[in-house]
Amino acid sequence: MELSLSVVLLLAIVLVVMIRGGSIKPGPAIVAALFGFFLAASGMAPSINRFLESVLRTINDISI
Repeated sequence: MELSLSVVLLLAIVLVVMIRGGSIKPGPAIVAALFGFFLAASGMAPSINRFLESVLRTINDISI
């Protein structure tokens, strides 16, 4: 749960910075947020979560 909250917070910060910087307008940002909200409620959500967890585990396992 901590990881998903951190990702949500990071994406929210990126979205706010993009809106304030003029990179993205509020209308498309709202559409993207709604798309993510409805995608999370769909049957694809568990597969997406497994994929993201796998990517994050892989990144975490990389040692320099």
